[in-house]
Amino acid sequence: MNISKSFQRTILTGLFMPMSLFILGVYNGVMQTLYRAGVLQQEAVAGINYYQGLTMHGVINAIVLTTFFAVVFGHVIMGHYLKKEPPKWSYKTSMILMVVGTLIDVVLMIMGKAQALYTFYAPLKNSPLFYVGTSLLIIGSWIAFFGWIATYKEWRKENPDTKMPIAVLATFVNFTMWVIASIPVAYESLIILLPWSAGWTEDINVPLTRMLFWMFGHPLVYFWLLPAYTAFYTILPKVSGGKLYSGNAARMAFLLFLILSTPVGVHHQFSEPVMEQGTKMWVSILTFAVSIPSFMTAFTVGASLEVAGRKRGAKGLLNWMTHLPWFDSKNYLFGYFICGLLLFIFGGLSGIVNASYALNQMVHNTGWVPGHFHMTVAGPTLLVILGMSIYMYRKVSGKKIKMLSIVTIVPYLWLIGTALLSHGLMAGGLMGEPRRTNLGMSYTNPSHELFNQYWVNSTTTTMIGGIMMGLAALLYFIAFFSTAFGKSTEQASVELPEAEELHEEKPIPLLHNMKPWIFVSILLTLITYVPSLKNVFKYSEPVKNKFEAVSPVNKIESSNNTNQIISKDEKIE
Repeated sequence: MNISKSFQRTILTGLFMPMSLFILGVYNGVMQTLYRAGVLQQEAVAGINYYQGLTMHGVINAIVLTTFFAVVFGHVIMGHYLKKEPPKWSYKTSMILMVVGTLIDVVLMIMGKAQALYTFYAPLKNSPLFYVGTSLLIIGSWIAFFGWIATYKEWRKENPDTKMPIAVLATFVNFTMWVIASIPVAYESLIILLPWSAGWTEDINVPLTRMLFWMFGHPLVYFWLLPAYTAFYTILPKVSGGKLYSGNAARMAFLLFLILSTPVGVHHQFSEPVMEQGTKMWVSILTFAVSIPSFMTAFTVGASLEVAGRKRGAKGLLNWMTHLPWFDSKNYLFGYFICGLLLFIFGGLSGIVNASYALNQMVHNTGWVPGHFHMTVAGPTLLVILGMSIYMYRKVSGKKIKMLSIVTIVPYLWLIGTALLSHGLMAGGLMGEPRRTNLGMSYTNPSHELFNQYWVNSTTTTMIGGIMMGLAALLYFIAFFSTAFGKSTEQASVELPEAEELHEEKPIPLLHNMKPWIFVSILLTLITYVPSLKNVFKYSEPVKNKFEAVSPVNKIESSNNTNQIISKDEKIE
């Protein structure tokens, strides 16, 4: 489909800007591994302290980059499958809000005014403008979704008997879940945290802010993942030379994510006493259940790849794996997708550990947790973002990809680096190595009294993996920006590889109607979070506070306790 100039500019902005910021995200990620390994034994480097860098790494990589990509990928999906551009008011307003919100947040993080990490709940405090910027980013993504709905309704009137394309269904599922999940964090940011940060209110209910964040924070993981799943189902079979094994299975998997992804955030709060045992047990069951669509995806995508291998002449039980287009520059997208899938096998299995209440107590707040989610967000999520970003930039700009051989090799280097980084973090976590800690200031500094020799090997492995990931990213940046600054040589278009379905399956009406699934999603969310809210208000209350970024201790509360002790001592005397 040909593309208008304004739509083209919107898509290219949505690809170029977050990829530019990703440089900062990658840099700070590599720096984290150097701090943890004890190579750096100070609080800051180049004016950026440990927690400031960790905040930039998390916010840019996990919120900014993923949100921009989901929106841009959605725009391209609508253009390709529906042969229509979204309304101009929607995509322009959306991109303006997202860019402005992101710039506000990035400036504040660089200035050191926002270093409360990407999980920005209390008691850590950011500048009030950070919560405004984050809300603008989220609301901007909503507006893009509303534009797609209008486009789809128009398309449906013209095509009343045509099935909704799988990629369109997947995008609608993802953003429906996103809107449901991001309402709590928008409320938390604008109604609770912003007035508190601005000094308009003194009291803050910390468990409430944590619960509202995790109502958003865990669905955010699936917001990262579902664009990757969309690519696995609708693009990977095509670029590997095969067909999608089952369209009905794909639709079922996405709809299951819609009902199961939102109500599971409480499993991030298993260690918090405000949540009762019944709530924790219920959420643990739901968290195990959300693995079902992932197992379905593993089977369906695996079967699709086997079809591709056998079409290429493979025989025998497993020989089809060797007939896939590994290291093929003409099918460079295959490398990004397959490396992401390989990492996600271990990301998914380690996530099941986190779902177990008992096992979660062993790994909570250790290096295991970032080791796990780097195999999801830095695995399939990021590799699909990298592969599809340069693909879409090429198509929408009409520019040929520069350094195609480098683009082809990047995912394999990234795979090795991520595997090493995650193994080091998870192995250290099983030995008690804490997360979110500048270990070089103490535990991995041989001259410090808290030096722990058992964490040297794990943090060194993490560092080696991080450096390899940084090298892979550097090569990608060279290729991406060389392409972006090149000259247009082809007609700009909105185009995606489109996989055919292997079987002509009987349509199942329930898989083509989102309304009952949305109802069940909201119902399960209420069943989970109404008791959770009761728990929060029953076992916690707002407190006056004075916190510093370097300490979680409430100075006002500590001062009151000290005064009470002095008063008691005076009475005894």
